[in-house]
Amino acid sequence: MAILIIEADEKRRAAAQRFLQRAGYVTDLAPTLAAATARLAARSYEFVLLAQLLPDGDGLTLLYEAQRRGSRAAFVLLMATDAVQDRLHGFAAGADDCVARSTTLLELERRLRSIARQRFGRPRPRIRFGAGFELDLAGRQLRHGRNAVDLSRSQFDLLHHLLRHRGRPLTREQLGAHIGRGHEGSNFIDVHIMNVRKALARFAPPDFLQTVRGIGYQAA
Repeated sequence: MAILIIEADEKRRAAAQRFLQRAGYVTDLAPTLAAATARLAARSYEFVLLAQLLPDGDGLTLLYEAQRRGSRAAFVLLMATDAVQDRLHGFAAGADDCVARSTTLLELERRLRSIARQRFGRPRPRIRFGAGFELDLAGRQLRHGRNAVDLSRSQFDLLHHLLRHRGRPLTREQLGAHIGRGHEGSNFIDVHIMNVRKALARFAPPDFLQTVRGIGYQAA
């Protein structure tokens, strides 16, 4: 599922993005109300994580406007405090949940899951990546649009592991250990990566799957 993270603090924004990507969400970022408005106009999201205090205004302004336009996204408001009156204002504006900014990312993700079950039914965990690819973790399928992409079990696990650690280079030894074939040497991983790239390239360029010289591979 796709989530827009609207947060002025760069470190908080980046930390939330890393955590939620590893949990299987597709994330976009916006540091201001203006940037968030542009993002929301360009695509649809299942979730919007909205800090109330932003450099160019109050997050409630965006929330009111989204409700006026009939947005289907679930809004989670990050409050400066956990005061009851502030949370009541957030719910009155249309927030699906209101949490203090000090809430841990683990608890926040659990709240997102709860909202997803209530609003969308029990979600199948998926990771969207590259140019239109989607990894269905429950069904253990890779799809590009309506087309299934054939991968072996080891190739699926390898791709999933790289996507879980998106942006972080992983050595051939780490990848081999993850799929239980670490004893077969680094060439085994190179062959798997080559075959994954070939399978993906039938539908779109696998540019996100990068070779990191002297280390191994990473998913960008």
